[in-house]
Amino acid sequence: MRETDCNFDGMLCPSMTDMRPTAAKNFWRKTCTWPEPMMNRFSQFCALGATLMALSSCSTVNDLITSNLPESHSGRPSIIVSLREQEAYLYRRDYRTASSRISSGREGYRTPIGRFQVIRKDEDHRSSLYGDYVDDSGRIVKANVDSRRDSRPPHSHFVGAPMPYFLEFSPGYGLHQGYLPGVAASHGCIRMPYWKARQFYNAAHIGTPVVVKP
Repeated sequence: MRETDCNFDGMLCPSMTDMRPTAAKNFWRKTCTWPEPMMNRFSQFCALGATLMALSSCSTVNDLITSNLPESHSGRPSIIVSLREQEAYLYRRDYRTASSRISSGREGYRTPIGRFQVIRKDEDHRSSLYGDYVDDSGRIVKANVDSRRDSRPPHSHFVGAPMPYFLEFSPGYGLHQGYLPGVAASHGCIRMPYWKARQFYNAAHIGTPVVVKP
């Protein structure tokens, strides 16, 4: 019998061409296949691995883990945003306890710079300016509109874009969960990943200082 490249527990499997069909089938079934429980565990492992790889590609796993770690410091919270670095930082007294990637205002919609404080919190906030026109069934008739400029199609109404975990620090501007394309792309607000937006939201309160740096 010739030997093939199949290897099972250190044993080389014979070529099927050197065996009768029935014998070859029985040999491979007994020696070159995994038991069903092992196959089930392997399939589950592969599915988990694929899921983690997909999540890791957009840093979701890291955000999930770091945003749920117990805080090692206590004290009055404050938030500092660096537009140049496209990062936001959460502090407790003088200790940085969390950081997050952000997407701030794009050209023509600059995020205001200066010293502010949280003036409103809204966990399920929606934009009053940007969103979609939808019909009574919820079907989008006109997407990505500015309600001040874009005319409303007949038999439709405006639905604001979702801005979960909204921390307003200046009228019309705030930190909230949103899409991060890797560059400044918002209408002036500060977008954050879901888990980080929730972490900052839960840590902050009305009056929490917010400093936005160039």
